[in-house]
Amino acid sequence: MRKILIAEDDHKAGVLLKTYLEKHQYEVTLAQDGLNFQNEFSRQADQLSLVILDVMLPDTDGFALCKVVRRRSNVPVIMLTASSDEADRIVGLELGADDYIAKPYSPRELLARIKAIHRRAGLEAQAAPRYYRFVGFTLDLLERTVTDAAGALVPLTGLDYQLLKYFVEHPGDILDRGMLCEQTRGRDAGPLDRSLDVQISKLRLRLNDDGKQPALIKTVRGAGYVFSADVSAAPA
Repeated sequence: MRKILIAEDDHKAGVLLKTYLEKHQYEVTLAQDGLNFQNEFSRQADQLSLVILDVMLPDTDGFALCKVVRRRSNVPVIMLTASSDEADRIVGLELGADDYIAKPYSPRELLARIKAIHRRAGLEAQAAPRYYRFVGFTLDLLERTVTDAAGALVPLTGLDYQLLKYFVEHPGDILDRGMLCEQTRGRDAGPLDRSLDVQISKLRLRLNDDGKQPALIKTVRGAGYVFSADVSAAPA
């Protein structure tokens, strides 16, 4: 169970966050004001694994909602605050929040905080997927294999597997070369190190991804690479 309820009055920011978390296999409900949040919380309280509360809302504030949550549930709470005032963070923690993050925030950092809280609650291990499926391919993390739509094995080296695994775990994210080298080789890439680019070219070939106009692993000039396929995850 990885269900998250978010109170965020900025519609654009809320939708972007919801989309980002859903790509990482979280079920997300978005509320844009306190009343909507309380209605959703009353309906879902026993199913939630996390609540995210923006401190500033049009009809109330995150502190008041944190009190509402704590009167009924021990579900973990993360507070979002645009204030740099330490007092805001202290108040939130004293009201029972488990963590806070300052706005503007990196979605990747927020995801790391969410995962850390879920790990402490024992939820991440339970929800860990075995299979990732994308455009007819299936990556099996237990067997460390990839099969195509016909069920035939796709030959992969160890580096191919590590690289593909990282891509399917972060679909739609722009991943810089240094991060990819660190994940696959345990070291950063030097400015003249083209080994990663060669490895990605090989992986594209194995996945029948046109090297001149790739549809799966796209190059983002000056930034890195992005895995653009729709990815679904499933447990064993």
